[in-house]
Amino acid sequence: MELIKAKDYQDMSKKAAQFIIEKVKANPKAVLGLATGGTPVQTYANIVEEHQKNDTTYQGVTSFNLDEYIGLPVEDPNSYHYYMNKHLFSHIDIPDTQVFLPNGLAADLTEECSAYEDLIKQHGGIDLQLLGLGHNGHIGFNEPGTPFEQRTHVVDLAESTIKANARFFDKLEEVPRQAITAGIRTIMDSKEMLLIVSGEQKREALQHLLHGEVTTDFPASILQQHPHVTVIATEDAL
Repeated sequence: MELIKAKDYQDMSKKAAQFIIEKVKANPKAVLGLATGGTPVQTYANIVEEHQKNDTTYQGVTSFNLDEYIGLPVEDPNSYHYYMNKHLFSHIDIPDTQVFLPNGLAADLTEECSAYEDLIKQHGGIDLQLLGLGHNGHIGFNEPGTPFEQRTHVVDLAESTIKANARFFDKLEEVPRQAITAGIRTIMDSKEMLLIVSGEQKREALQHLLHGEVTTDFPASILQQHPHVTVIATEDAL
């Protein structure tokens, strides 16, 4: 696991964006695994800025998002479809036909999970997976207790995750209680991972990730066993 120190959130975001841009330049047909939430927002903004300045192309890139809430229409401002369009997809030249997110409105959610797994396999797997780190160690929406061999599945969100995400909604009651998420095994099958961590509030989680035991009680700990993980973390998170 390689650790890159960043001065602050802006510096972390610049380093993360550059890391992703260089991978795309080296492999114009890269399959990217993408994340949502507060941490990647500026990383995506930097990717957009670089694209507009230097015309780096994403026409050959395919992307798969980690997760999506169950029950939110794609046009809902709190859906991850909306988030990705707002922060990234609508500002770069990646074709709409090459971006994939789980369908949280699928009639058969079990079938949707299986189909999503198949789709990733059909594209040769994820070349680079971007990850954030939850306070309780969740990656994607894989909450503590999730088996390490779990693939894409429906998850009941932990109360701590619901509260953490409530800042994006008008009321706590509006936060969905379930999501579809890529499983831990799905994530671990990625060829390479980039984990970005910012803020003093993530310090305890980051220390557990870097130095704690590997346990399903802290899902991110499994990343210790992946051969190609880069962590970019701010000074206050360290």
